[in-house]
Amino acid sequence: MCTLVASAFLVPLGLTLREEVREEALADAARRGALVTGALAVSTEPAAVRRAVEATGDDPATRPVVHGLAGKQPAGRVSADDLARARAGEQSRVVEVDGGLLRLDPVVLDGRVAVVEVFVPDAVLDEGAGGTWLLLTGVAVALVGAAVVVVDRVAARAVDATRALVRAALAVGDGDLGVRVEPSGPRELAEAGYAFNRMADRMAAARTDERELVADLSHRLRTPLTVLRLDAEGLDSDDTSVGSFSPAELDRRRTIRRIRQAIVTLEGEIDVLIKTTRKAVAHEAGPAECDVSEVVRDRMVFWAALAGDQNRPHRVSGAQLRIPVPVPRAELAAALDAVIGNVFRYTPQGTAFEVAVSRRDGYVAIRIDDAGPGIANPDRALRRGASDQGSTGLGLDIARRVALQANGSVSLDRARLGGASVVMLLADPQATPRQVNRFGLVGRMAREAREQKGGGRRWPRQRPTDG
Repeated sequence: MCTLVASAFLVPLGLTLREEVREEALADAARRGALVTGALAVSTEPAAVRRAVEATGDDPATRPVVHGLAGKQPAGRVSADDLARARAGEQSRVVEVDGGLLRLDPVVLDGRVAVVEVFVPDAVLDEGAGGTWLLLTGVAVALVGAAVVVVDRVAARAVDATRALVRAALAVGDGDLGVRVEPSGPRELAEAGYAFNRMADRMAAARTDERELVADLSHRLRTPLTVLRLDAEGLDSDDTSVGSFSPAELDRRRTIRRIRQAIVTLEGEIDVLIKTTRKAVAHEAGPAECDVSEVVRDRMVFWAALAGDQNRPHRVSGAQLRIPVPVPRAELAAALDAVIGNVFRYTPQGTAFEVAVSRRDGYVAIRIDDAGPGIANPDRALRRGASDQGSTGLGLDIARRVALQANGSVSLDRARLGGASVVMLLADPQATPRQVNRFGLVGRMAREAREQKGGGRRWPRQRPTDG
């Protein structure tokens, strides 16, 4: 293909050069012929004609020959027919003969026509043609070599780009939606690379949204599930081991037991589903940031409805301004639901609670207070948060993991309302942490770290719990 392309350009060029050489040789023959015809117009004397002929060149083989003059003249190469046609036409002609070309210039002399013959040998016509063709051949070889190199590089880039696209497609088919390609190669392959990256981005976003939706739906089920659990706890006892019961009463108590067991099982399944989907979403989405105030306001919309049903006074403070923390929104929402859910689970109906957000000294504090009986053994509650089962029954396990993810901690204190106070400390990404008074916001976390190293922890006196 490359050879054909080179030939298509170089062969016409070579022919053009040959035509130029031919035209130049014939023009030289016309000049020599004009020198002789000019001399004939002045005089037809043999001596004058001979001098004019000798003046045209040193090579006797290429000197002009005059036909039709009186006296003996050198024999030419023209045939009788071509000579007759030249005389009859009375105009210059170029004819081919063996070894070259003849230019015939007719001259009218006193009623007769003389013809000046000028011979142009093939050597003159092809002069420089060999070098020209050699040069053109070299140019053709160079062009073919350059074309081969260029085509090879273009083909190599196309092959590399195609292989990269195939590997990425296979990786996506195996479930790795994080793989991307570097668009390269010809324009069509580069466009295919950009389209592949766009497709992978949309697939990853769709899968993340799908898992987030599953987690969010499971997350929203916690509120009505808490209502069911509280209503189930308000039912009669399901104990059938003590006493004598009629078949109807025995069946009723067994039904109550099944309802309570189903609620417990459903709560466990929802917790597992939320943890699994949150973990997958966090792994795919990577580090994230959310607004604490927005999350608190959003979750309190759900819990406020249940609080109204149970006549629980509640208040939210400090959640007016945007306060970012380095935690995914879904993770923080799960932690808040876990802690607030404990208030509904472990305090009587009508017990007030409060959610407060504060920010100082490089940390953000989320405090959930209640007016319940408090926690009799906070230290034991925190130890349960680190148990093998991964669940506390108090929601501290989820809250503690979220706090650690944000370089913070979880602590328990006596609430201003009289009950338990769960405080989540999260690092403030917009501030530089610094050492402050040990009784300040950060002092609580620093005191906890020191006491954990020392093997013990002091707590404010808890008021006696009911029962």
